[in-house]
Amino acid sequence: MSEVWLVVGLGNPGASYAGHRHNVGYLVADELADRLDGQGGATWRAHKTGRADVVEGRLGAPGTDGPRIVLGRPRSYMNETGGPVKALMTFYKVEPDHLVVVHDELDLPFGTMRVKLGGGDNGHNGLRSLRGALGTGDFYRVRIGIGRPPGRQDVSDFVLSNYSTTERKDVPFQVYDGADAVESLLVDGLERAQQKFNNASR
Repeated sequence: MSEVWLVVGLGNPGASYAGHRHNVGYLVADELADRLDGQGGATWRAHKTGRADVVEGRLGAPGTDGPRIVLGRPRSYMNETGGPVKALMTFYKVEPDHLVVVHDELDLPFGTMRVKLGGGDNGHNGLRSLRGALGTGDFYRVRIGIGRPPGRQDVSDFVLSNYSTTERKDVPFQVYDGADAVESLLVDGLERAQQKFNNASR
């Protein structure tokens, strides 16, 4: 059984994508990096595989025996996420049961989230790529709701666009809650994390 947890935030690299709904996984990973070791955070660095940026540390106050985690942000585009994540899992000797993927979810209203183990890709290109590379979907997911596009807007255009002005005010809270959900999953286990976060909405 792995002692290390790999927590991956999904998104697209580059400044032009930074504010998109599809990149909320990156934002949650950034928030978690700020919490590592209880010392004001840690700095992202390029992993030696050359395919992702990582931060390593422990969750919790300095000196406590919090979970040891590796945070990862793939440098590939969303539909090629699987290769970089598999390379990190191989390097850190992490099995799927110690992988947590944070991603946007169209089928959840904005302001809600769900923590779950396993499932399909539900049309999400990042999850599809991961399932293909790993040969399994049996990893943990923290699904951050972004809602469905309004009217007849194309789904691809919707996820690759910035949050609305109204939503933007609440995104920091959603990101903070997403990081709390990851921490709860790692410290308290799946059932308690689900009880706490799966029915919550802002």
